[in-house]
Amino acid sequence: MATPEESQATPRDFLAAERTHLAWIRTGMALMALGFVLARFGLFLQEFSLARPDLHTASYGYSLWFGTVLILVGVLVSLLSLVRYLRLLAMMRSGAKSFGNPSALAVATVIFLAVLGLAMSYYLVSTRPASALNLPKNQETSMPAIPENGVVRIPSQHSVADTVTKLETILQAKNVKLFAVVDHSGEAEKAGLKMPNTKLLIFGNPKGGTPLMLASPSVALDLPLKILVAEDTAGKVWVSYNAPDYLKQRHNLPADLLPNIAVIEAVVANAAQ
Repeated sequence: MATPEESQATPRDFLAAERTHLAWIRTGMALMALGFVLARFGLFLQEFSLARPDLHTASYGYSLWFGTVLILVGVLVSLLSLVRYLRLLAMMRSGAKSFGNPSALAVATVIFLAVLGLAMSYYLVSTRPASALNLPKNQETSMPAIPENGVVRIPSQHSVADTVTKLETILQAKNVKLFAVVDHSGEAEKAGLKMPNTKLLIFGNPKGGTPLMLASPSVALDLPLKILVAEDTAGKVWVSYNAPDYLKQRHNLPADLLPNIAVIEAVVANAAQ
């Protein structure tokens, strides 16, 4: 039987237990931070797909679930580490040998992270962008991103009126002049005809458009830039515009001037969200 002197824990033992507990807290915080980043990874892929409609990406919804699980595991690790620390203190005060068995919390955490890491690796590989050049021919022809007519068409999460309002706000913030909002459906109604809600925004900036027309005068046929906001027969709202790459090829525009019109992609993407 151990004597009280042999079984009594020293201050060094208590400080070591406290350092171990703090290490577990850091591990829990790291898991929660990683979970938050992973949960937002889906939003990054969504922005990427809107900015590059010519590329195809797989579903990104699982990143939210992976991230949420990691956050919950981080919380659980922090709570279990507290329980383990308090139990360890009690064992040391009672003189019990506390370090004879492996930490169940450490073993469980390692196994869980290994399984989750494999799942996330598969997920990241499955959501990588795939170039349109690598897609089958039948899939190339069905992609709606940049069809032969050069019109990009993306869904809007808002009504026609709200989408137009968002576009007007974004253009104003970018100091882009809105020349007109053509209410096609309103004009049709005045003529006694019925037409789904359809509006066309015409906008531009002389500082961006003038160099384009000097380089290729024919581009004036497609300037000022236009965005069409229209509701289909099913009530879904779509936002359409001429793809900058298509205008570049159509009018043989210099590559260094493409950013002058490429801004339309970001404008539409922000308004449609």
